[in-house]
Amino acid sequence: MNFLNNSPAARVRLDLAYDGTDYSGWALQPGLRTVQGELESALGVLLRADQEPRLTVGGRTDAGVHARGQVAHLDVTAEQLAKWTGRVQDGRSGELSEAETARLRARRLNGVLNRTTRGIAVHSARIVPETFDARFSALRRRYEYRLRSSGARRDPLTARFTADVAHRLDIDVMQRASDELLGLNDFTTFCRAREGSTAVRDLLCFEWRVTEDGAFAARIEADAFCHSMVRAIVGAVVAVGTERIEIDELVRLRDARTRTSRFAVMPAHGLSLEEITYPEDKDLAARAEQTRARRVLDSSK
Repeated sequence: MNFLNNSPAARVRLDLAYDGTDYSGWALQPGLRTVQGELESALGVLLRADQEPRLTVGGRTDAGVHARGQVAHLDVTAEQLAKWTGRVQDGRSGELSEAETARLRARRLNGVLNRTTRGIAVHSARIVPETFDARFSALRRRYEYRLRSSGARRDPLTARFTADVAHRLDIDVMQRASDELLGLNDFTTFCRAREGSTAVRDLLCFEWRVTEDGAFAARIEADAFCHSMVRAIVGAVVAVGTERIEIDELVRLRDARTRTSRFAVMPAHGLSLEEITYPEDKDLAARAEQTRARRVLDSSK
């Protein structure tokens, strides 16, 4: 944990949501409006900091991707925490609970955010152990991808969050294709590889359902995802659902571990980060160490 101006620091976990339509993704980018940039700017104003605090995020979303269950953390000095929290009394027992205080911090941060931006909502800002890491301590991440098949009734109220497919889709076939991708695999076929990184991931859930408004929604859960993986595996399953490729070919493409043009990466606006799950406090450090270890497949199996 950082120590600023010789003051003991606290680690604060932010739970937040955002409509990603008008943002160039989560991460800071020069000259572009990003979720991280808006939050760090608001925190700088709220904490009256000489330098804007830096956030570590649990799931780095691309331009246009939304979030209902994003998590981030930052370190603050004792003086900054006092400015953020202020005097917290409920008028009954004198002191607010930590949960109430966390919501109060969130309201104050939202108040600053709302002066300059819309579409970002912080739900909680609570103190966590210094071993908590929003990125590396995560056990799993859950996304939802929404799309509409050709012929489905269009709903303008959900258009910002739902991708359109210009063909009819067979959801039963798509589910069978999704089942073939489950488990521990090398997902290089579906990722934009970064030098020195691995695309080995454990895909825990890939389930389709029909929503109340007639869209198809996929629940996709894994221990972690590499860049563009969710939109790519959805695109591959959609290709099966439109009969462009067969399930057997999908399996061969997965095992080839090579980028291909046989399916398209789906549009960003259909994707939302729904939840990030973490272990108990006593297991945070061990989980972070495990996550940082490079994963490989056992070729003997």
